Amino acid sequence: MPSYSIGQAAELLGVSSETVRRWADGGRFRMDRDGAGNRVIDGVSLAAFAQERGAGLHPVPEGVVTSVRNAFAGIVTAVTADDIVAQVEIQSGPHRLVSLVTRESVEELGIEVGVTVTARVKSTNVHVDLP
Repeated sequence: MPSYSIGQAAELLGVSSETVRRWADGGRFRMDRDGAGNRVIDGVSLAAFAQERGAGLHPVPEGVVTSVRNAFAGIVTAVTADDIVAQVEIQSGPHRLVSLVTRESVEELGIEVGVTVTARVKSTNVHVDLP
């Protein structure tokens, strides 16, 4: 299950680290301690919070180079799969994106609720990339 540092969560949500700490201390999402004693935020809990809030996530992660210009960085909020196809729901800021991809792609990329991805839209296709 993915987890995020306070700084990573702050970047995803478009707020300060202190705001993330206050929200976690207020019970808005689950925060635990890792093996080194650092505070980490549960990815599934963060995904639910981002979905509810419609947070202003950054549209294109730093360092990503691509020819596709319509990119939506976000957090996976739901994955529904059958034998062949999977439906991936992503919350990117106030935008909810739904993409149909192969089940094999979801498994190979390790896409699950709470994982940060980038949905790329070109023509009538949406491509989902990991950071």
